[in-house]
Amino acid sequence: MTGIVEDRIRRLIEAAGPLPVSDYMAICLFDPDGGYYTTREPFGAKGDFITAPEVSQMFGEIIGAWLVHAWRELGCPAPFVLAEMGPGRGTLMRDILRTARLDPGFLAAARVHLVEASDRLADIQRETLAGAPVECAWCADLDSLPEGPLLFVANELFDAVPIRQIVRTAEGWSERRVGLGEDGALGFVAGPPLGDLSLLPAGAEDQPEGAVFEYAPAREAIAAGLGERLAESGGAALLIDYGHLRPGFADTLQAMRAHAYVSVFDQPGTADLTSHVDFESLASAAATAGARVLPAMSQGAFLLSLGLAQRAGALGHGKDAAAQDAIRAAAERLAGTGENAMGELFKVLCLTGKPLALPPFS
Repeated sequence: MTGIVEDRIRRLIEAAGPLPVSDYMAICLFDPDGGYYTTREPFGAKGDFITAPEVSQMFGEIIGAWLVHAWRELGCPAPFVLAEMGPGRGTLMRDILRTARLDPGFLAAARVHLVEASDRLADIQRETLAGAPVECAWCADLDSLPEGPLLFVANELFDAVPIRQIVRTAEGWSERRVGLGEDGALGFVAGPPLGDLSLLPAGAEDQPEGAVFEYAPAREAIAAGLGERLAESGGAALLIDYGHLRPGFADTLQAMRAHAYVSVFDQPGTADLTSHVDFESLASAAATAGARVLPAMSQGAFLLSLGLAQRAGALGHGKDAAAQDAIRAAAERLAGTGENAMGELFKVLCLTGKPLALPPFS
């Protein structure tokens, strides 16, 4: 028995042929009737995965303190736009605003906007932020943000933006597609050989059959739009996600359900589909649009340099041993390098409109 999303995908394939991987991802994640993000609750222990803000309040507190510092470096503009794109359940923005109470001027000047395409998730975010110290507004895309200096955050946004894949076959490099096998099951197939190989990185000629290169025009478009906005209006942005600092060859497309990996073709629409983010391509797109790009770093280095260990100690002071152990474990997950830790896998990229002295990048 197939679901709404799989039925739709099968009909599209039967009508027009195999789909690009990007189209398959988009339908699975955002189909209005059965897409993962439009119909499910993905976040938290009861969902399918846990993001850094759900691991510990310390993540949002450090981001909040960084944003206040960035605002001061900008000259304390009033008003300014404080925006988060892809805000999940609203947990990160809640922790940012709670921390920002340390500077009443920041809160008084902030015009808070959450960029969210899912009406269902926006309703959840409104519940989370019901007690926020400032009024929050919602919009569907970057272009809908009001004018003015911008402080922007995106945590685990780009990994869910659809990608395209190119695969090395016996005939050469071809776009990878999703089609129907002889048994009727969904699976990968190769399209016709590509005529233009200019988008492949160096070393493509040495790759073996089956090698995969991923690229994401939709991600680059978001980064370019953000870069243009920062160049025109000023401000700073933090982009946090899991991925790599240099382009390469690998198949990183994956599906997650109930905190376990499953096949990307298992019950389409019921699992989160993501892939690793190429931070070099984001940086290049933003820089071409006019933004200044600071060297990306690991999430662990970013958080530890901004006082994660000290904040963990302060948060655990006076608490019992069990509470202190939980805080320590959360800090290790955010910044560590062991199994399930985010410290090295996740990267942080900072963009600005003009030169700014922003720790720990400066």
